[in-house]
Amino acid sequence: MKVLNRNESGREKGTVLSASDTLYLKIDKNVRISEPSASVRLGEIAQICCADKPTENKVKTLRLPTEQVHGPGRYVYSLMDVLPVIWQEYPKLEVNNLGQTDFILTVEKSSAGAGKSERLWSNLKTVLLCFLSFFGAAFSIMAFHMDVGMTDLFARLCELLTGESSGGAMLLEISYSIGVGLGILVFFHHFARKKNQADPTPLQVQMRVYEDDVDMTVLEAKERNNLQQK
Repeated sequence: MKVLNRNESGREKGTVLSASDTLYLKIDKNVRISEPSASVRLGEIAQICCADKPTENKVKTLRLPTEQVHGPGRYVYSLMDVLPVIWQEYPKLEVNNLGQTDFILTVEKSSAGAGKSERLWSNLKTVLLCFLSFFGAAFSIMAFHMDVGMTDLFARLCELLTGESSGGAMLLEISYSIGVGLGILVFFHHFARKKNQADPTPLQVQMRVYEDDVDMTVLEAKERNNLQQK
């Protein structure tokens, strides 16, 4: 048993810390925080659990070294950056890592400090992206139909079913166009009654795959840079 007296870190007199106490630490692969004003505390980036609650609360307030953080962006950290911070306060504390050994600290620009011009520019970019997505998807569908000869196919079907040649936009073309739009909406769960359903939409799945690929690329790039510097 080790008796710790009050010092500059704020620990109380008589606090007893067993050498066998274990702190459980879990850090996700990508931790998102708002742009820090001064420091980043461990409680903001990790899930921390310990049988000794005063120790747990104190560890949550410890500060992560942020010398490499310069504004919004992605910054790669390792568990080896976190452990010295904990052991500086609790040298005898056993730390059990349940999460990632390397993780990305994504610092996002705080929306609270954004001016009107920045918010306007963000809204304009959103509108522009919606237009590009809409017209891009429409062009892709039209190019596909032209490539496979959908117009000739409908004309041939109309001739086979009715015995007459197609004179323009018939019921078959109109029902097909409506069916394409409804099929896309249903496929991406836009008509789902429960928004909190467990199954993610196909779009959400692809976005998660893309995010995982980006995170893995950032971590591997940092590892290669470290090897080259050695």
